Amino acid sequence: MRMEVYEHFKPEERQFVDRASEWVVNAGEYHEVKLTGFLDPRQCFILESLANRHPDVAVRIDGGYEGAERCRAFIAPDYRELDHEPMKMKVLNITSGDQKFITLQHGDYLGAILGLGLKRDKIGDIQVHEDGCQVVVTEEIADYLDLHLRQVHRIEVMTEVMELSALRPVNAELQEMDLTVASLRLDGIASDVFRLSRSKILVPIKAGRCRVNWKTEEDPSAPLKAGDIVALQGFGRFKVLEADGVTKKGRLRVKIGKFV
Repeated sequence: MRMEVYEHFKPEERQFVDRASEWVVNAGEYHEVKLTGFLDPRQCFILESLANRHPDVAVRIDGGYEGAERCRAFIAPDYRELDHEPMKMKVLNITSGDQKFITLQHGDYLGAILGLGLKRDKIGDIQVHEDGCQVVVTEEIADYLDLHLRQVHRIEVMTEVMELSALRPVNAELQEMDLTVASLRLDGIASDVFRLSRSKILVPIKAGRCRVNWKTEEDPSAPLKAGDIVALQGFGRFKVLEADGVTKKGRLRVKIGKFV
């Protein structure tokens, strides 16, 4: 049975598949409930896929607001009403009197929080505003962060713990790019988006630092399609908005949205 499940996922995902399978079995067979840490969209997909195979299990996915990328999951027997189960999330509001504060980016905040010894699954989406930053976190680490987070990228900051109702989600801003490419290969499109040579783009891809739809992709020739989201560690993320149309020279027209 386990090998049959493994066939649907990549080898590096097996550890999470095992954990998620255990949560589902415990809920369906032993009437246990489980509130997970924050999962990425790929992990949420895996969990929901496994839960759908079990007739007696229900799952609620919630990241604190509609459209959240990183979410917690509440797994329980299907007779439980999940809409009112506490998901135990808080908002950490970060501000500063330093003018350099406005130069801080998503990675700076994430790095500062992880630098305090916390695991990634305690941290949900990070919303960077012009006047500060809001981070969705698990309830149990909110006070710890409020007490210990005093610097972000060497800039002094102030923090405050808020309820989820105070969250101000930021719509992701996409910088649109129109490309013409020989094919829809991952390495070809990524090299154009990040303005790197084909040889340089191969290094992070083959090193396992590239994710397509939150799944590790080490094959440079993997084809992309409209809707795919590509993340290249150290370089950024982009979404394939459109992939249709051919130029007179037979090249493909692709519209890309680069996350800025």
